[in-house]
Amino acid sequence: MASLENNKQRIVIIKYNAGNIQSVLYAFERIGIHAVVSDDHELIRNADKVVFPGVGEASSAMKYLKERELDKLIKNLKQPVLGICLGMQLMCMHSEENDTECLGIFDERVKLFRPESGNEKVPQIGWNNIFNLKTDLFNGVPEQSYVYLVHSYYAAEGYETIATAEYIHPYSAALHKGNFYGLQFHPEKSAGAGEQILINFFSLNQDKI
Repeated sequence: MASLENNKQRIVIIKYNAGNIQSVLYAFERIGIHAVVSDDHELIRNADKVVFPGVGEASSAMKYLKERELDKLIKNLKQPVLGICLGMQLMCMHSEENDTECLGIFDERVKLFRPESGNEKVPQIGWNNIFNLKTDLFNGVPEQSYVYLVHSYYAAEGYETIATAEYIHPYSAALHKGNFYGLQFHPEKSAGAGEQILINFFSLNQDKI
């Protein structure tokens, strides 16, 4: 697996009241990506790449972002931005989780999984395969690669979908719009496929997005 040990980019992971941020930081370090965790507006605005991860509840996360005006900052970023799990969901229009208005970057709405049989559990926890992979974010990642997910809510498929997964029904495993990317799954927990996706994100040429 390639790494980015000679990476000289300024990478910022947005700090807010959502879990899993430190594990994302450690995962990046394992593949040679040095990043800092911060909620400082100037530092985020001047970063080469920005990561917006998170595990938690949508409405409290949005409340925290608005109190610190991070919501406005994120929407206006011009460099590549990667939302992970809750981060991706907050980049959508609306979440059914406590009827939350989100950032509105992606034109999708986040819905609750509703089991259609007694064999389907919510949340979805564990490994699932992704397919219909699009954009340079998935360079070198084979179709049907397995990734790790933990989520009760999902974004439906739409024109911004760049990877699909299926649980109960098909949904967006990844989204893309302009300089914004989102992953429903956890690349930091997704072994080789996840590492390759992170390397691809940090290798993106901003001028070609």
